[in-house]
Amino acid sequence: MKQSHAAVTDSHGDVRQAVIAARDALAAAADLDELADIRTTHMGKRSTLAQLQRSLGGLDPEARRELGAAINAARSELAAAEAERRAALEAERDRVVLAREAVDVTLPARIPRRGSLHPVNETTEAIVDAMVGLGYRVFEGPEVETDWHNFTALNSPPDHPAKSLSDTIYVQPLSRETRPTPDGTTGILLRTQTSPGQIRAMSAQEPPLYIVLPGRVYRSDTPDATHLPMFHQIEGLAVDRALSFADLKGTLVELARTILGSATPMKFVPDHFPFTEPSAQLLAYYQGTWMELLGSGMVHPNVLTAGGYDPEQVQGFAWGIGVDRMAMIRHGVTDIRLFVDNDVRFLSSFS
Repeated sequence: MKQSHAAVTDSHGDVRQAVIAARDALAAAADLDELADIRTTHMGKRSTLAQLQRSLGGLDPEARRELGAAINAARSELAAAEAERRAALEAERDRVVLAREAVDVTLPARIPRRGSLHPVNETTEAIVDAMVGLGYRVFEGPEVETDWHNFTALNSPPDHPAKSLSDTIYVQPLSRETRPTPDGTTGILLRTQTSPGQIRAMSAQEPPLYIVLPGRVYRSDTPDATHLPMFHQIEGLAVDRALSFADLKGTLVELARTILGSATPMKFVPDHFPFTEPSAQLLAYYQGTWMELLGSGMVHPNVLTAGGYDPEQVQGFAWGIGVDRMAMIRHGVTDIRLFVDNDVRFLSSFS
């Protein structure tokens, strides 16, 4: 049985009331989540409008057309109201987020903290730069060396104390039954000095030769205020015609003054090294005592021969600097172990 005209009129009133209630709820929505709940309540499958729409089947055609049109108009009106409220809530949300995450571009930029060279690296670069300025070039050799390059070719006798396990760190120990050969197959070690690079450089290039050889070296030393089992060294080698000890002394004095300044007291004292003859040490006065900076001397003829040079035709001088000790004097450090402790407070003081 079709509904009466009065019933249809009441349904139109229900549509209007549903619209008013929904619009009031939409206007009161405080955030997007609440807006979604209101949409479900007033515009969803269980809403008043949905119930009225399901009742259309019980109306005559004309009443169904009128009430259906009213329900569709109500849905359109509420969709527009919901979209308007959603836009307002999204704008407010974005405003709050932007205010919270705002960056004041007028403030000074956050500049990352700048680091600095390690004092040993800085000293190495200073020494190398000074020697390059005197016409030398850089030559680097391997840290794992042969016994022949490290000792024999540098005129060290087979029973030299530096070859003992207490002084040298061996990767492949030297056999007692065999003697080292020029190919270095009988003993492999961590180089105790950068001097083996002299032999490698002479073997690769005809004289004249002016080179510096920076790098790490290793010895079985117990760490203390002036010793480390791993430290840094720079070797210097000059081979040419008619070089003399005066050339050696003049070069080293110029280098030391460049690195340490002319106010640092220095002196040469006689010494002995198997790869140089005559030999001398350069000492600097520091912390109330004379500290060895380097050993030096005229290249021994046997070393020139091992490198493939004729000692009757050329002469040379060589020297080796302990970079870590030079850095101690250059930067006023009293304990060499500070260079390897990795204490950021110590290292940052050089920035």
